[in-house]
Amino acid sequence: MAGEYNLALVIAAALSALAAVLHVGTIIAGPSWYRLFGAGERFIRAAEAGRTFPAVVTAAIALVLLSWAAFALSGAGVIAPLPLLLPALCAITLVYLLRGIAGPFVLANTGRSQRFIVVSSLVCLGFGVVHLVGLVQVWGRLG
Repeated sequence: MAGEYNLALVIAAALSALAAVLHVGTIIAGPSWYRLFGAGERFIRAAEAGRTFPAVVTAAIALVLLSWAAFALSGAGVIAPLPLLLPALCAITLVYLLRGIAGPFVLANTGRSQRFIVVSSLVCLGFGVVHLVGLVQVWGRLG
């Protein structure tokens, strides 16, 4: 029954899945989307030159995000418990929060646009907060 699922983690899963879809869309759309989403100039130039590296990196990120969505769905009770569910959810939440908080400092002067740094950091911070809310809510059941 849907009422038994943890809503915050269902939302967290949807957010990670959406981010994965956007990454796949960027691979398909090509350099214009890399530019739109604020990738660094070297990355954009590599995509424009037809190099596979940008697509491989972007696909790897999409796969990680999809696995994170699966862990959130598992924690929400939508799918069966995945191995190492609690430590994985803790790690995912921590990565999102750290990326959101430290991103502006770590990514400064890396060739990425200021817009990318700010927007992606705020998005990651928001994703992390949603994960944290869900994680706190299911802690007793998973711990």
